[in-house]
Amino acid sequence: MRKKIVAGNWKCNTNLQEGIELAGAVNNLVANEAANDVVVVLGVPFIHLTKVVETVDTNRIGVSAQNCAAEPKGAFTGEVSAEMVKSTGAQYVILGHSERREYYGETSEVLNKKLALALENGLTPIYCCGEPLEVREAEAQNEFVKKQLEETIFNLPVDEFKKLVIAYEPIWAIGTGKTASSEQAQEIHAYIRSIIAEKFGDEVAEETSILYGGSCKPSNAKELFANKDVDGGLIGGASLKAEDFLGIIKGF
Repeated sequence: MRKKIVAGNWKCNTNLQEGIELAGAVNNLVANEAANDVVVVLGVPFIHLTKVVETVDTNRIGVSAQNCAAEPKGAFTGEVSAEMVKSTGAQYVILGHSERREYYGETSEVLNKKLALALENGLTPIYCCGEPLEVREAEAQNEFVKKQLEETIFNLPVDEFKKLVIAYEPIWAIGTGKTASSEQAQEIHAYIRSIIAEKFGDEVAEETSILYGGSCKPSNAKELFANKDVDGGLIGGASLKAEDFLGIIKGF
């Protein structure tokens, strides 16, 4: 049975003190009100990792970096390696987010290096894919997403692929207030699962968690999560308020 997962992506928000306070609030709400079968993950800025790991019950809440370096170590000023992330106690790392691709020019070649290092260091990648508005309007989203996956995670051996979580993010719905309809979300998630099955077999496809990552909120989480191929969400803005984040978690 594949996991139900709700992961927050705080992006470049909260100073350290604010982050500790938010993590503590989420920890308390999850302990008291969230169902035990939902995996909760907090994707926090690098400087927060160690303190957030100390703040939350890591048996109940996973902690994730939002990125890692494409190199294991060396003269790469400002970079944070996968080994460094792992040493904080974090268990996850978000890779391939559309903002990293667009603003920092991350290519499939770079992402393959990051994936390899994350897996080598025992981190679970939350791997993002998804199309911009012009691709969606051209109804070419399936081909676009398939190419993203074929150039990266489909190159992994099956045993490594099985360690991943996939997050589908319609770029046109991130931070815009637009949301893919429940039917649109199910359609693309089902397509992604179908091409995983073609590559790695039905059993692997059925065990792969695929999260929705486009303007999910407490008001639409239940409808989105009711789809049989939507296994949770990668949550941006709504993860910055503990009550809103809990409302999404309770969408299952």
